[in-house]
Amino acid sequence: MAVPEHDPGPPESGTPGERAEREWLIYRGAGEPHDGIRRLPEPPPWRDFDGGPLVAPGPDIDSASARRLGSYRYLAEMHRPGAEELELINAALYLRRPLLVTGSPGTGKSTLAHAVAYELGLGRVLRWPVVSRTTLGDGLYRYDALARLQDTQIAAGSRAAGAPGAPVPGGIGSYLRLGPLGTALLPTATPRVLLVDELDKSDIDLPNDLLNVLDEGEFAIPELERVADREPEVDVLDDDGAKVTVRDGRIRCRAFPFVVMTSNSERDFPAPLLRRCVHLELGRPGHERLATVVRAHLGDELARMGDDLIARFLERSRSEQLATDQLLNAIYLTHHAAPPTRDRLADLLIQRLDRPR
Repeated sequence: MAVPEHDPGPPESGTPGERAEREWLIYRGAGEPHDGIRRLPEPPPWRDFDGGPLVAPGPDIDSASARRLGSYRYLAEMHRPGAEELELINAALYLRRPLLVTGSPGTGKSTLAHAVAYELGLGRVLRWPVVSRTTLGDGLYRYDALARLQDTQIAAGSRAAGAPGAPVPGGIGSYLRLGPLGTALLPTATPRVLLVDELDKSDIDLPNDLLNVLDEGEFAIPELERVADREPEVDVLDDDGAKVTVRDGRIRCRAFPFVVMTSNSERDFPAPLLRRCVHLELGRPGHERLATVVRAHLGDELARMGDDLIARFLERSRSEQLATDQLLNAIYLTHHAAPPTRDRLADLLIQRLDRPR
């Protein structure tokens, strides 16, 4: 495996001064799993949460995600943190603050969340893709009131008709499912990783709506609060598809999740959100980092064959807005094409994104 651009090495290596400089790093960007999360100290008093009882940790990467994303190891290898990047990621872990990651498309913003989850053994990344219609409620939970009403009416009609074995509608928990943000805030011993992807695509209200939840580390489910005197404990499904128990209609975290919010810098965010985040700006990747991305997705042979396309991509990206997936598409397709058409195909696939054709 290629070494990171800034390889901190194992905590026990190097001089005493170098070891002292590295000891505080929980996430090291080495791309190899370790139990460093156990060394994470207690949170600052203003970010200490006491939710409970604890629920089981989330699952490892599932087969569907594995097919779509490759392996966590490859995603971790793609992420090559520099010294400043490592420091800011670890600052977010220590301070229990969201990490706002900005940069051009293809700079590895989303990959960062998977790399941290893989290296620290934090399980499947909870992904919340944001679009213009996304609301805070979409991330917290979904309640299917219509399905509950229909099931109740069907059951009542069957009983009125004297039908044997008339269906009995499920409890309210059968119609509730936590979203990725709601699942991330369940009380767990170690933090879940939540990827809020492309927050800048949201409408104007969502960044402000997130403030209270990110500050308090908890939220209420009004539908369950209303029945809490009769049903203080209700089982619902979380975003992983597992049953969890919600008590008194509220969810409060124990270990604040590692929240990665990505933005392509298409809009500015309000100051109240910015002051609650650790901000990391990712620059354009260099040749070695791009080659690592290509190797992770397409293998060593295509990475070697596409080395000239990587160099041309980097040269053009100095003055044009391009995305890494364009480069991947070009390398994959052009290795099937005859040499005379290779350059033309690459130019067709790698179009600049900052102005219309």
